This record gives sequence, structure tokens and C-alpha cells, in this order.
Amino acid sequence: MKIVSLVENTTMNKNIDTEHGLSLYIETHEHKILFDMGQTNMFLNNAPKLGIDLSTIDIAILSHGHYDHGGGLSDFLKINEKAMVYISQYAFEPYYHGTEKYIGIDPSLKKNHRIVLTNDKTVISNGITLYHCNEKIRKFDLGSFDLTIKQGEQYFPDMFLHEQYLLLEENGKRILFSGCSHKGILNITEWFHADILIGGFHFSKLPLDNTLKTYADYLNQYKTVFYTCHCTGQEQFHFMKQYMNRLFYLSSGQSIDIDT
Repeated sequence: MKIVSLVENTTMNKNIDTEHGLSLYIETHEHKILFDMGQTNMFLNNAPKLGIDLSTIDIAILSHGHYDHGGGLSDFLKINEKAMVYISQYAFEPYYHGTEKYIGIDPSLKKNHRIVLTNDKTVISNGITLYHCNEKIRKFDLGSFDLTIKQGEQYFPDMFLHEQYLLLEENGKRILFSGCSHKGILNITEWFHADILIGGFHFSKLPLDNTLKTYADYLNQYKTVFYTCHCTGQEQFHFMKQYMNRLFYLSSGQSIDIDT
């Protein structure tokens, strides 16, 4: 299995552009998958530089309904004519940062015939499954970080019902993809016990203190190998790296090869 970061907040390759967003290319034995589409069409521009033809994608997934993961959706639908796009049924709601900044995705795209609305558990293909985990107990709750949903004229804390996780299972290995882990990376790690977990931790606003060390220690007790990115925060990553011996960073242009 091959995973390539098409766009992320950072890069070590001057030829690869960056933005506050996430888009990952995943190649399995049978499928070519796009997981998230960044904030703009930047992932489309980076892909050919990395030897990837996005017109050959046969499965596309949006992890949740925020602009920095689904802003490039309309552009993807134009350059790829075959992939169905799996998106939570809650993803097209009006999401905000506070009460002023709209951070949702274009609601008109919900009508596109290639959009597949998901909920709870969706089996896409053999070994490719989406989970919402909305009924799971969240033992750890860091709050909504002022991320909200607008209902009528009122704003309420976002419970992130629109966030879903992609689990790939090949030859006994379990690889989990989580866009931002809004429901809590500590919870998600416990729910899945994946061999490899790839995605943001949503820790970028957290201070580098004993609480963050406690989170790192908790994650380190699992056998999971973590490749993090995007909303984890660079400072937070380097701080946690001191306490986690299976934590790595995945920047724009970087790739991971997993033996499955």
C-alpha cells in the first residue's frame, strides 16, 4: 500500500506547494483512493509533480464537512469522471468558526449524482469501510474549540457528527485514516486499535504542558504507529515526539509504503 500526501500545511520539497488543508492519495492492491481534497485546487497541481494522475481515482472520500478538507471537491469532480465521493450525510450543514467565519463546504454539491451520503458504517469494497462512531462513548472530550453549527439563527457547539474514518484492511493489517480527529484522537485510537493511524490530532491550539505529555503517554501505550499532520501543530508534534516512539510526521510530497 502506498500513501502520498498531496497537500498539507508543511513541506520539505520546494517544488510542492502547501496550504492549511489535507489531501492524501492512497493506492491499494485493487484501488486508487483520494482521501480529502484540501482547501483549494492545490492538491490537483501537486499531484502530477508526484507522478499521480487523479483522473484514475476510483474511490474518493471526504473525512468531514470543513473547507480545508473539502474545498477542492468541485474541482475534483471536474477532472475525474468516474469516482463516487463518499461524504457524511451531515457534511453539508452550515459549519462555522465562532459565529462569523463560515468553514463549511459548498452545499449545492450535495445534489451531484456522484455524491454518496454515508452514516454509521459504510462498506465501500472488500477491506474498505467508513465509520462515523457517533454512538461510541467519548471518554476524552476536549470540547469544540469554538467550532460551531448554525441552526436557524443560533450557533451551537459542533459535535462533529459529520466526521468519518476510513479503515483499510489488507492481509491482516488495519490502517486507519482520520482527517482531523475532532472526536478525539485518544478516543479514536481506543475505538479502532489500528496498526497504523494516519491523520491530524487537532492539538495545534494546546499548550506544551503536562496535559499534552499525558496525552502522548496515553497514545504511546498502544502498538499503533502514528503518522500525523495538518492540525496537530508542529510544536505539539515535536513535544509529543519526546514521549512517543512510534510517532512520525507526514508533510506535503512525502509518501509512506506499507507492506501488506
